Amino acid sequence: MKVIVDTDVWSEAFRKRGKKSLYVTELKTLIEESRAELLGVVKMEILCGIRERLVFDRIAKSLSPFPTRAMTSEVFVTASEFFNTCRSKGIQGSNNDFLICAASALWGLPILTKNQDFKRYQKHLPITMASFRK
Repeated sequence: MKVIVDTDVWSEAFRKRGKKSLYVTELKTLIEESRAELLGVVKMEILCGIRERLVFDRIAKSLSPFPTRAMTSEVFVTASEFFNTCRSKGIQGSNNDFLICAASALWGLPILTKNQDFKRYQKHLPITMASFRK
């Protein structure tokens, strides 16, 4: 099964030097098994804010082998519903987070993220988090 990988995990893999977290170790395994799902909004978030053109080009090239699944109108409508559901419960989140949640729910894919906000979303939305292998 594919796993949607959130921006924070990809960013750590590309930017952090030294010892990597268990999330990056899991990402490497998902990549080796061709199970890492890269969403277009995540790709954009990874590349936004990279000031050096050479670094931008290197990371963009590294991401190019990963196909990005098209988000249909249904994903955007569902993301809007999820935003409204969470907001009615007093939970704030970014539009991109809710697009990730909608893709997870509609495509039946778990999310690999370090972002603790997704645990709050999960209490009210039909999403699942990826678990680490033992």
